[in-house]
Amino acid sequence: MSEEAAREDKTPRTARGARTRRALLSAAGQEFGEKGFHEGSISGITRRAGCALGSFYTYFDSKDDIFRALVNDMSGQVRDYVSPRIAQARDGIDAERVGLLSFLEFARTHKEIYRIIDEAEFVDQAAYRAHYENTASRMAARLTKAAEKGDVRPDVEEVHAWAIMGMNVFLGLRYGVWDDSRPAEDIAAIANALVEKGIGRQS
Repeated sequence: MSEEAAREDKTPRTARGARTRRALLSAAGQEFGEKGFHEGSISGITRRAGCALGSFYTYFDSKDDIFRALVNDMSGQVRDYVSPRIAQARDGIDAERVGLLSFLEFARTHKEIYRIIDEAEFVDQAAYRAHYENTASRMAARLTKAAEKGDVRPDVEEVHAWAIMGMNVFLGLRYGVWDDSRPAEDIAAIANALVEKGIGRQS
């Protein structure tokens, strides 16, 4: 059986199985977020999840396997939290403000995401790269639609998406993880003024 087929074979087939897998992923987020990948353990994950060791191997092959799944899962959580909020934005420029605001909110309640994603660079380079490439791709598509509507400059491209994403990543680290005392709305407004001056519709 190929690695891909084996992974598919571990997909939960019942609601109970889906809940168990979710509990394991949540526990892995806590374990790796607190201890890091190398110090974290499968036994620590199962203990946090309240699962038997055998349950772990029903859904994951190894510590590496659940870490890879966790990176993908956390990337999806960010997307699922941010995207519906962006859909309510007034226009293309406001969408970037809402996007950063939503990300700051997410980071403040999931501070472990930075340690996990950063470690992925050394534990699973493919998952690490996919996290940022997928995020930038969604942002680039959003900017393209904004350009088509006339909300932003017509020459926006991938470079703009990566630049805005890079800004958001470090603002999330500074004002989401290191110190979350300043209102997220203030941070998003200040950053959005830069975005508007940079790619806003030219008069």
